Amino acid sequence: MGTFCSVIKFENLQELKRLFHWGPIIALGVIAICSTMAMIDSVLWYWPLHTTGGSVNFIMLINWTVMILYNYFNAMFIGPGFVPLGWKPENSQDSMYLQYCKVCQAYKAPRSHHCRKCNRCVMKMDHHCPWINNCCGYQNHASFTLFLLLAPLGCIHAAFIFVMTMYTQLYNRLSFGWNTVKIDMSAARRDPLPIIPFGLAAFAATLFALGLALGTTIAVGMLFFIQMKIILRNKTSIESWIEEKAKDRIQYYQLDDVFVFPYDMGSRWKNFKQVFTWSGVPEGDGLAWPVREGCHQYSLTIEQLKQKADKRIRSVRYRVIEDYSGACCPLNKGIKTFFTSPCTEEPRIRLQKGEFILATRGLRYWLYGDKILDDAFVEGVSRIRGWFPRNCVEKCPCDAETDQAPEGEKKNR
Repeated sequence: MGTFCSVIKFENLQELKRLFHWGPIIALGVIAICSTMAMIDSVLWYWPLHTTGGSVNFIMLINWTVMILYNYFNAMFIGPGFVPLGWKPENSQDSMYLQYCKVCQAYKAPRSHHCRKCNRCVMKMDHHCPWINNCCGYQNHASFTLFLLLAPLGCIHAAFIFVMTMYTQLYNRLSFGWNTVKIDMSAARRDPLPIIPFGLAAFAATLFALGLALGTTIAVGMLFFIQMKIILRNKTSIESWIEEKAKDRIQYYQLDDVFVFPYDMGSRWKNFKQVFTWSGVPEGDGLAWPVREGCHQYSLTIEQLKQKADKRIRSVRYRVIEDYSGACCPLNKGIKTFFTSPCTEEPRIRLQKGEFILATRGLRYWLYGDKILDDAFVEGVSRIRGWFPRNCVEKCPCDAETDQAPEGEKKNR
């Protein structure tokens, strides 16, 4: 029993390290600033102890903060759920439909993907979110989405308080300063007078908090819209991308085939219940999923294997002609390369002149691919892949004759 408790405490301490990352620091900082300033300004604008409306306003403000933090920490610390190390399907013959993860020494269960940041295969992985410093997936998808909903709603309430506080305080000051006795001040003044002085510093802090609240409302609100759009189709962000690539593959090879996404239950309500439940615990075990009629458990994984094989065929070999440090936005590779750096957490790879790269996809000024290593186990690394500037490489003559462009390159020319 003592050993079990010590393990739990150790794991909790390990999880606390997630807080020491730029994403949670910024996110919690914004929440703290907006919440604190909204509470202070509520005292100035709508005294909570003397009116019912003021009390309700203050209680709602505290309620938003509690619910936002509750879902935020749930999304962070509960996590997405990981495929057990060494996992394999019950029927050994089904392994032919699955990809194998060398890092986890296990097969990738349907809807799971390996996260380079977490270094584990994540069940029903949607994406790795830097703001919670964790993946969004099977177990925490509902908490993460609720956080995306509650944060803009709380910020809208806070923004209203900021605007009303600045309006009433400035109105009072201008009216008393100009001795405008004829103007009815009953709506703007209150008794007793505010216990917190509203000076220039308070005005600047309120204005700054208003900017944060409005920015958060727009940015996080857009993320909520995107998440709800895919949830109502019972998809993840990665699966939406896989479906798009399936359509491109069928169109590229002019196949008489139609890819049907297997997990869409055909009803938005049924899809919604796959993520949101009254108990807060998602349905299923994260390894097996209900599928629509005409599909089976491995419809999506079979399509992934086809896309992986197609990627190997359509990849292009490049030779490095100029060193690259691996910087996110390199200044010495041209203005266009600097300003068109891929907006993603995918890594950049360091290049040295004379090395070879197998590019699988690309943008106009950037390419993504795998470095071809002479020894597959150099320094214990079996694969090095990421983005690199296009002007640092040139296409190998043997591949130039085939005129095969990396995935996404032809569309961006």
